[in-house]
Formats: sequence, structure tokens, C-alpha cells
Amino acid sequence: MDSDKPGIENWLRNEAITEVECVVSDLTGIARGKISPVDKFIAEGGMRLPESVLLQTVTGDYVEDDLYYSLLHPADIDFICKPDPSAAFLIPWTEEKTALVIHDTYDRQGRPIELSPRNVLKKVLDLYKAKGWKPVVAPEMEFYLTARTADPDQPLQAPIGRSGRRESGRQSFSIDAANEYDPLFEDMYDWCETQGLDIDTLIHEEGTAQMEINFLHGDPLHIADQVFVFKRTMREAALKHKVIATFMAKPVSNEPGSAMHIHQSILDVETGHNVFSGEDGQRSNLFLAHVAGLQTYLPELIPLLAPNVNSFRRFLPDTSAPVNVEWGAENRTCGLREPASSPENRRIENRLAGADANVYLAVAASLLAGYLGMIENLRPTAPIDGRAYDRDNLRLPVTLEAAIEQMDESPQVRQYLGDLFVDGYIATRKAEMENFKRVISSWEREFLLLTV
Repeated sequence: MDSDKPGIENWLRNEAITEVECVVSDLTGIARGKISPVDKFIAEGGMRLPESVLLQTVTGDYVEDDLYYSLLHPADIDFICKPDPSAAFLIPWTEEKTALVIHDTYDRQGRPIELSPRNVLKKVLDLYKAKGWKPVVAPEMEFYLTARTADPDQPLQAPIGRSGRRESGRQSFSIDAANEYDPLFEDMYDWCETQGLDIDTLIHEEGTAQMEINFLHGDPLHIADQVFVFKRTMREAALKHKVIATFMAKPVSNEPGSAMHIHQSILDVETGHNVFSGEDGQRSNLFLAHVAGLQTYLPELIPLLAPNVNSFRRFLPDTSAPVNVEWGAENRTCGLREPASSPENRRIENRLAGADANVYLAVAASLLAGYLGMIENLRPTAPIDGRAYDRDNLRLPVTLEAAIEQMDESPQVRQYLGDLFVDGYIATRKAEMENFKRVISSWEREFLLLTV
């Protein structure tokens, strides 16, 4: 539902909606909230949720008590959630006529909740607005289709396609391989059209049964809402066809990981001009500063782009994933790529974010890093023409532990995102790492059981 349509109440009535899924995104990107009859939703004009939902981990656990009560009210009070009429979507797969409405979160004094990922992105966009700039983004979402399995200890397999066979080998850009799952993708496209999601191209990626969906460029908050909805839509379409769609960063051994590449450019609000290009059509100083900001600050923001232990399995040389923040024109071995384009469409592609990242936080991190480069007038390293995988400078943290330590100690991240958000986000990552360490892997049983 676009913001220029009638009020949300009229829209719900006109669409004959009977139920409303009232949701917010937690730090992981999980939709949390309530399902409400439409009459109750209209009468109440919002909902309340306990503050603690924003400090849940992907396993549903909470951070340790001492930190929990230092970040939240000790009484575990509610925060106030108000629907955003511009973020209302029809849900096409339910039996009842249902809408999903994304909510903004506030405390009892009407202040935005600092732990809310959507509010974090809005805070970064306000920085650009104050400078007279308008960011534009276009994400590319990679994911795997896999056969269903109830045993998490078993490796994932490619699903059986229309031919009755499993895909094997690398099928990059293969039309026939993508067509194996035509019925699934037809539903996906129909459902995305019903919801008004601005998806564009479908591509078969390098991995076995790995796909990519590209989004049209647009307003960062609006696009982030769409990606948030799309991930659920894709999973629902897969379930309908008795397969699984996963956005894990590295779900399959010896296969490429899944990324969320973020194309970004900046417009001058008054003129509509792309500030990344000068009057002569060449790279502008603001473009170079933006790239330098990404090089300088993305390593300190990596936990927002690679949020899970599994995320760091993706950062390996020669696996179509970056290992540093080098940049270059049309260079996919760099973490930052300048795609070929006209001066009006000049942009930089951030290839670091994983498909498992919370889209609000990943876009916020990417835009914040570029913004800092622009206001600090930074200068990037020389662009790389050849292979960038074997370069040791400008490297990324190699573990989640190292990444959150770097983020924890960054004064700029704390200044712009706030101590409460940084402390809360890091606390959830640490809680997930502790949970992960309790599980003994099959590798440990295979190689250590009888040898050490």
C-alpha cells in the first residue's frame, strides 16, 4: 500500500481484510508481533509489545540478566507500536483475507525505540536529509532452494525439479536450470505483484539450486520493507511446493555463500542530480569520499552485514565472496564494485552483506559508512584492476568475535547508532555465540573422536 492511497482503514475495508498481522523486525530480522482481527486493529490503532522482543536471539534466548536489565526497564514494560500506512501489504497465501502491516516503535514519551532496526535505518536517513541528500539503493538477494529435511545434522540437498532429477554441478545463469522450478517462481512473482514488491530479474547463481532476485532501485526504507516481506514470501512459496528456501549465508559445504549485494547512490534533493558524478560525467569527489567511507568504516560495522557465526564461512577467497574492502570498476573480486553505468546512474555495489543480514541494519550500515566518508572528505585507495582476493591490506575480521570487538570499540559507530543499540546488538551476538558453542559438530566427531 503506497502512502498516497486512502487511509489504512479505508484500504483494509476496500480489500475486505479480516485479519492483520502487526509486525516489527527484531535484531535478527525475524517478524515479531500479533495477529489481530481487522476491527480490533482499526479500533486500537496500534499494539503494544514487551521491550524484550528486541533483545531476543535467533534461538529465542535473551541476553544475560545483568546486561538485560541495564538496557531495558527492569519491569519489562511494553513499547508502543504504531502502523505505518506506507508499509502495508496483502498476504496472498493465507486462507483468510489477511494484511501485513509493519509498525514503528516508540516509548511512552513518544521517542523512537533505539533498539528497533527500522528506527536505526531512519536515523541514518535523517543524516542524509540534513545534508540535502537522498540515498537510493537496489539490493540483490541470493538464496538456495533445498529439499526438505527434518534432521539438522544431515547435509542439505538440492530439491527435485520438474524433470524428476536433482540439479548437479554449477549452473550459473542457466535458463533451463532455473526453469526446473517454474511453478514455484510463477507463484513467487504473482505473490510479489499482489504485494507491490518491486522485484526485477531472476538469475540462477553459481551454487547448486542457488538463485538471485534483484530489486528495482528506490527509497532505502521502502526497499528495506520490501526485502523484509520478500524473504518471508519466498519461504512461503517454497513451502507450498514442498521445498525450502534458505537465506543462510553459507548453507551448503563446498558451495558459494549467499549475499545481499547493495547498490547505492546519492541524489541531490534540490536538483535530483546524482552527486556521484561531476559535471564532466566523471567520478566526483563525493563519490570517492563515499567509497573511502565504506573502506574505512565497514570493517567496524561488519556485525550488521554478517550477523551470525555462519556468516563468516562465506568470506573465503575464490568463492565469489569478498575478503577485503578493496574497490574497482567492474571487479567482482573486490568487496566494493563500481558497476559500468552512465554518469546519471553511477553507483557503488557493496558486496559484503550476507543474505542472512537484517536488511534494515545492513542498509543502515552501508549508508552510514559512505556518509562518514562524505562528511570527513576521505580518499579511497587506488582502484584494483586485477584479482583482489590475495591482497592482505584492508582485510575484514575473520570471526564474529573479532568483528563485534571492532564494532564495540568504534567511537563513530557508537556516536551515530547510539550506545544502547550497540550494546544491545552486541549482547545478542554474544548470546548466540555462547549457544553455538554448546553444540558439537559432525566435523569434531569425525576427526577428533578417535584421534586426539
